[in-house]
Amino acid sequence: MSLSGAMNSAVSALNAQSYALSLISSNLANSSTVGYKTVDASFSDIVTQQSSLGTKYASGAVRATSVQNISTQGLLSSSTSATSLAISGDGFFPITDGVDGEQTYYTRDGEFTVNDDGYLVNGDYYLVGWTTDSDGNVTSANTNSVDALEPINIEKYSSSAEATTTASLEANLPADAEVGDTFDTSIDVYDSLGNTQAVSVTWTKTDTNEWTMTVNDPTDPSSGEATGTAGGTTSYTISFNDDGTLNTITDSSGNTVTEPTITIDSWDDGAGASSISLNLGTSGEADGLTQYTTGDDDPQVSVESIDTDGVQYGSLTGVSIASDGTVTAVYSNGQELPIYKIPIVTFPAENNLEILSDGVYAQTTDSGNYTLHVAGEDGAGSISSYYLEESTTDTATEFSKMIVAQQAYSAASQVVTTVKDMYDSLLQAVR
Repeated sequence: MSLSGAMNSAVSALNAQSYALSLISSNLANSSTVGYKTVDASFSDIVTQQSSLGTKYASGAVRATSVQNISTQGLLSSSTSATSLAISGDGFFPITDGVDGEQTYYTRDGEFTVNDDGYLVNGDYYLVGWTTDSDGNVTSANTNSVDALEPINIEKYSSSAEATTTASLEANLPADAEVGDTFDTSIDVYDSLGNTQAVSVTWTKTDTNEWTMTVNDPTDPSSGEATGTAGGTTSYTISFNDDGTLNTITDSSGNTVTEPTITIDSWDDGAGASSISLNLGTSGEADGLTQYTTGDDDPQVSVESIDTDGVQYGSLTGVSIASDGTVTAVYSNGQELPIYKIPIVTFPAENNLEILSDGVYAQTTDSGNYTLHVAGEDGAGSISSYYLEESTTDTATEFSKMIVAQQAYSAASQVVTTVKDMYDSLLQAVR
């Protein structure tokens, strides 16, 4: 082994241990970085010249390369924000570098916040997902392509309202009323703008065991002023059996109907036309109408219950994110509306992704092509709201690696010093 070979080996060792120390330093520096994955040094020997055994040995060298631990799961720590997200298991959140970003990146750092425009962002990156319908079903054209993902904006619908489409009435029409007696009841409904409207119904006894139900124009519940125009069939004939139970309902043309329809052709506030199915008991979904004697001197219609759907106007109050990635907007009227679903992205060799700043990764040829999954399905991790994934750095382990690197570096530096002394001795002999 020549002195120059020894010197080269020692210098390569210094370089390799310096590189290892830089990785250790980076790991320790990011011990509190959300979603950070440690990078380890891998050492391999370099043979500079082949030698026959038992003759002479040509000094080699050492090389240090980095090994990414992207697939390692970090511990989950609780957060106070619903938009703080962590993945339990494999996969990444898809993100773009702008609202109109053409490049998709990937991250495990789920420290998302809502920016001034309502988008879920992490620094300069926007979280993207599939769009959904009101039932939470994905509506995106191609669920297997990141090009079909859209930046998630929780203010997609800053307010909500839902028109009434069904109503159920449980009431008793007095059998002891006189033919020609009329009674009014009112049903509160919501128009498409979320405003509360009152639709009154007039009940007129026309014969023994027979009544006429007439739908009137809607009014304002507080002032009583007209707020729209009723249309369609506004008059129905209600007949009862001799035991007081409901028999049939027929429209003005004599056709038997299961559920009368309340139609409002127009609202004065500009809301869209309404069509409300009124369940009076013939569909079997409610007790509906009966006709029994009240025994009162002044018999009245007795309303037991009125149930309607629809939702009044409400403003956005927050957001919730389920374990399957469904993003639901929450409104002050109690309505919860699914608006997006966050996919989980996996790779065949995720440790070969390209590491970028801010806990961001980019696809490479070595990582393989991405696959989109519903969170918690097909081997993809599930999403935990109110949690963040901690750094995988273990300080005790890193300090142990640091001691080993420091000792190896010191030993290599001693070789350099020894070789220098030997060179000096050789020079002295020559002189």
